Amino acid sequence: MSKHISVGKILNFHGIQGEAKVGFSKNQKDFFLSLDKVLIKKNNEFVELSIQRSRINKNFAIVKFEGIDSINDLLPLKGTLLFVEEETIRENLDDDEFLIDELVGLDVVDENDKKLGFIIGVSNNGANDLLSVKTNSKQISLVPFVKAIVTDVNLKTKKVTIKNLEGLLQ
Repeated sequence: MSKHISVGKILNFHGIQGEAKVGFSKNQKDFFLSLDKVLIKKNNEFVELSIQRSRINKNFAIVKFEGIDSINDLLPLKGTLLFVEEETIRENLDDDEFLIDELVGLDVVDENDKKLGFIIGVSNNGANDLLSVKTNSKQISLVPFVKAIVTDVNLKTKKVTIKNLEGLLQ
């Protein structure tokens, strides 16, 4: 059974022709526009919606789904999450991109392989992603997920290597 990941949410209608105003993750505009289908959960099952066309309008996507041709067709879907299969996202990841659930739980080590803590979450401050690291002293520190600090991510050994700069981890 494949895993599904949310990529957006139908926020409202746009116009009277059944177009949807869709919110999506920041910095994922190109990925979202590349989709030709998404899944919605209906009666506890995933149902496919084909995308006829999509475009960006401000910070939202305007999406026309096949078979949805009026406001009345779209209104029952307002608030619905849009999903894709995990493989679709993996195919579009660059070498230095990871899914959040791949990073959570990984050990954080310094360049000498000394364990400093483990990742409990990932967030974004607008400029870059931040790793929330629970240190050996039970403190939570935010580590910028940038190449200058995070030197290696090894999913096989379940370790993230960082340059432990003074004051970075408490």
